[in-house]
Amino acid sequence: MKIMIKPFISKLVLLIIFSSTACQHHNNNSKNRPNIIIFFTDDQGYADVGCYGAEGFETPHIDRLASEGVRFTNFYVPATVCTPSRAGLLTGRYPKRYNLHEAVLFPFSEGGLSLNEYTMAEMLKDNGYTTSIIGKWHLGHKEEFMPNNQGFDQFYGVPYSNDMDNYYYKHIDFQSPPLPFYRNKTLIESGPDQDYLTQKYTEEAITQIKNRSEKPFFMYVAQNMPHTPLHASPAFIGKSEKGLYGDVIMELDWSVGEIVKTLKEQNIYDNTIFIFTSDNGPQMGSAKPLRGKKAETWDGGQRVPAIIVWPSKIAKGIVSSDFTSTLDLYPTLAKISGSTIPSNLKLDGLDISDYLLHPEATKLPERPFYFYARNGEIEAVRMGKWKLHIQKSIGWNLNENGIFPVSLYNLDEDISEKNNVVDQFPEVVEKLTNMMNEFETEL
Repeated sequence: MKIMIKPFISKLVLLIIFSSTACQHHNNNSKNRPNIIIFFTDDQGYADVGCYGAEGFETPHIDRLASEGVRFTNFYVPATVCTPSRAGLLTGRYPKRYNLHEAVLFPFSEGGLSLNEYTMAEMLKDNGYTTSIIGKWHLGHKEEFMPNNQGFDQFYGVPYSNDMDNYYYKHIDFQSPPLPFYRNKTLIESGPDQDYLTQKYTEEAITQIKNRSEKPFFMYVAQNMPHTPLHASPAFIGKSEKGLYGDVIMELDWSVGEIVKTLKEQNIYDNTIFIFTSDNGPQMGSAKPLRGKKAETWDGGQRVPAIIVWPSKIAKGIVSSDFTSTLDLYPTLAKISGSTIPSNLKLDGLDISDYLLHPEATKLPERPFYFYARNGEIEAVRMGKWKLHIQKSIGWNLNENGIFPVSLYNLDEDISEKNNVVDQFPEVVEKLTNMMNEFETEL
């Protein structure tokens, strides 16, 4: 119990600080506040959606979603792998702020997302929403770190990645158990048939939507696929030209379609914010025309497909090239939902609600975005069109002068990060280098 005392007190203090204001907010027009669904895939690349240039398979439901809202072409996640990316999504803060920026959590890990962090689920729950997560958590499998202690009323899914199912970690002589499957805090299955994970999550989402309360709801659908090992239900095997990978993406697209269809049947689609995106770049799929993939700080590792739809409020058919990230979702959803957040909570994201509602009349400001490698090193910064990259990842060596390779790219002209212009713009290199150093000093 001791491990729970400090975080519990911290969160209780936060709640006391702003509870009266929050109550005023969620008691006003609560029936008109939008439902929120975040559909989060695992390792789906920038070009693994039809409207982003997918080849060998089709995603008609996701493409239709894009036509009904905003499709972002410069949307990033704050990490190259699962755990820190999910932490950033749910906190609106760089994972290094709470020491969850290195690698991922494993079945033998003792830690998790700090209970001092005030998650998106807690923020929405404290302001009148019901909250649920369906699918993959991966922010700590010990009970104190699990979803029901992080603001989620309901949890249906698994605590970590599907490749950690019954896996032997030779370097520490640790045998992980069969993949645990939970409903809230109760283990309901061990080693589930992964062919049916996407289907099971979809069915659960539909059931929860149909059985919702009168309160607005926040639903986080965190699919396991297309993380390896790949699995699809029999109905989708052999459906694509890209083999099993394409089949898996087509089933995810079906899942989006089924959830949207249910929202429409329940007459709540128009007042539901539906967000589709991925946790990081692809391991097996495509990030074309971007350079790199999962676990790399090139854009292919952290620039992902992203679509936001709110039919009653957001204009249709918008394609946005403005820089945005999952860090922006926390403050944006707080504003849209009329939620109150503690005034002393340091967020790294930006409220882009005005931009979503009035894209033609709103210009998002330029702001830095920092890239952390899987080993925890800061490796890059993007500011406007410029990206400075300092390769510190494992497998790269210091040059003859004892300096890591440095490169500079104009992403407006060179989306593939092929043309290193570091020697042509020394003033930009100096400016961005100083920004990286100052940010690291702050953290």
